[in-house]
Amino acid sequence: MVLLLFVDLDPQLAALGALGGFFALRTGVPPHGLPRTLAHAYAAPRPGTPEDADDDPTALRRRAPHDDPVAFRVRKVADGIGAPEPRVAASVAQQGLAARLWSIALGSAVVYGRLPDLDPELLHWDPDAGAPDDLWLAEVRARPVADLDAMVRAGHLVPLNAALRSRYRVAPALLWGNAGSALAGAVRQLDRWALAHGRPEAGERAGTLAAGLFAHPDLAGTLDPRTLRRRSCCLYYRVPGGGVCGDCCFDRPPGRAPGPS
Repeated sequence: MVLLLFVDLDPQLAALGALGGFFALRTGVPPHGLPRTLAHAYAAPRPGTPEDADDDPTALRRRAPHDDPVAFRVRKVADGIGAPEPRVAASVAQQGLAARLWSIALGSAVVYGRLPDLDPELLHWDPDAGAPDDLWLAEVRARPVADLDAMVRAGHLVPLNAALRSRYRVAPALLWGNAGSALAGAVRQLDRWALAHGRPEAGERAGTLAAGLFAHPDLAGTLDPRTLRRRSCCLYYRVPGGGVCGDCCFDRPPGRAPGPS
């Protein structure tokens, strides 16, 4: 059993910055003009908004990021990677945000033994920023590590996935595969950090916590337990010039013949 140490959360969550860019989190009163919270982003589009508006690049570019953050982010990702269809950009955007949320929560559990409350009403998100996703926590208040699953999977990924499924028809298995892949990626990064800093127990702690998270039906079976390769594809191979990810279920992009041996 891995014992958790308890360290007070500092107001700047400074220890997270040392873990890498996906773990860092800005805190305090957000600057004026920062887009609204993730709770707003997850909310259903306003009544009367045509469902096909997300496929109209001109209409989306006329909107400010805070008007419809999810649609704005998907369009920004699509423009950046040259996605051939909205669901590819939706998949890439969702995996990026999932990676940030898992990293912040798991990193906090490892270095503090506590979690900052990542309530969607407290987390501000700038969908017009680059990668990793720009998040700002308005208030730092501690929650126990036992709340990790409820905070990230239930509190963020369930409503995020629902919004993307309804608007872009992305398969649930793909989105939960993205979430599982992002969680495994956070564990790998924490394990590398732990070994580099002579703290192998921190890497063990991250792995133990992740194993508990993967026990939930939403995440169970998303990765092969022996190889940690995912059992679904994020569709990145459909991006011009894109290939398969390191943990992809495919050995090569579907439809492409193998190269010369």
